[in-house]
Amino acid sequence: MKRNTILAAVGVITVAALGSYFLITGQADKETESNAIDAQNIKQLVQDYSVGKLSAKSASITSNQLIVDGDTADSMTYDLPKDEFFVSIAPYVDQTHPCEIHSLTGCRGEMTEQEFQVNVTDANGNTVLDQKMKSQANGFIDLWLPRDQTYRVQVIHNGKTVESEISTFDGDQTCITTLQLS
Repeated sequence: MKRNTILAAVGVITVAALGSYFLITGQADKETESNAIDAQNIKQLVQDYSVGKLSAKSASITSNQLIVDGDTADSMTYDLPKDEFFVSIAPYVDQTHPCEIHSLTGCRGEMTEQEFQVNVTDANGNTVLDQKMKSQANGFIDLWLPRDQTYRVQVIHNGKTVESEISTFDGDQTCITTLQLS
């Protein structure tokens, strides 16, 4: 009995020591790093890559993860918040591109730094978002919406309007480039 207690204590101390070593040396595995970053910091990372404050060879965002490939062979994967879904919308008049998974470092929309009225309602008609928003230098408007729902999105700009349905379920698009204003 004492031997098992001593072995269990040694195991706990070893795990704690290794965890400290990895945190101090920066050699923690990617899953540990992903779980250690809270939702607010993930959202800030996404924002910083989206507006170009942070650079990488590529940074893309799926329905569940932020995936960053560095300039070297290193890549990092971060889990997104469990209750929020990221979607980036690029309204356009003349030019667009096909896309499903948003590239924070590569996707470019036609209407850069323009002001839009953005309205989002849920399937019950409840307003989720109703505000003026400015597209970023990449031509996209980034939104964080509650997960596992279907929404009606309306975008208005200079008398032109577009409406579309989007959803925030696992595997859904994070890049919406089909909203043509008319």
